[in-house]
Amino acid sequence: MSEKPISPLRARMIEDMTVRNFVEKTKNDYIRHVKTFAAFLGRSPHLATPEDLRSFQVHQTETGVRPPTINGSVAALRFFFTITLGRPDMSRQLTFVREPRKIPVILSPEEVTRLIELAPWAEVQGHVRCRLRRWPARIRGRGAEGHRHR
Repeated sequence: MSEKPISPLRARMIEDMTVRNFVEKTKNDYIRHVKTFAAFLGRSPHLATPEDLRSFQVHQTETGVRPPTINGSVAALRFFFTITLGRPDMSRQLTFVREPRKIPVILSPEEVTRLIELAPWAEVQGHVRCRLRRWPARIRGRGAEGHRHR
């Protein structure tokens, strides 16, 4: 079985990752991100300019690429430009994206009371009230049995 020939640039990047003991998944992910960037450019990624990197990040954001994927490509491209190409000036153009944090929905005491009142069976109401009575002990760091957790 013959192996598909790879470019010298890709081979060098793989060598750089191997020397640094990157796991196989990270190697594959980094290669995939650089390949995606090259496809966006339409030419070899070593010919990229700072404006190309900016355009790529804008393109990713506008096409709905999620922050974790964008951050993966930033890490891969920073490695590629800093280590493989020896062009740290290019990696400064890439910025990580913050993922917005979702605030959890917390019911007010009045909403909890209303929810309990709407429970169809007295059995369910009793169970919920019983569970609610245990919460303050848990908040103080004690389990349902009253023992301290370490």
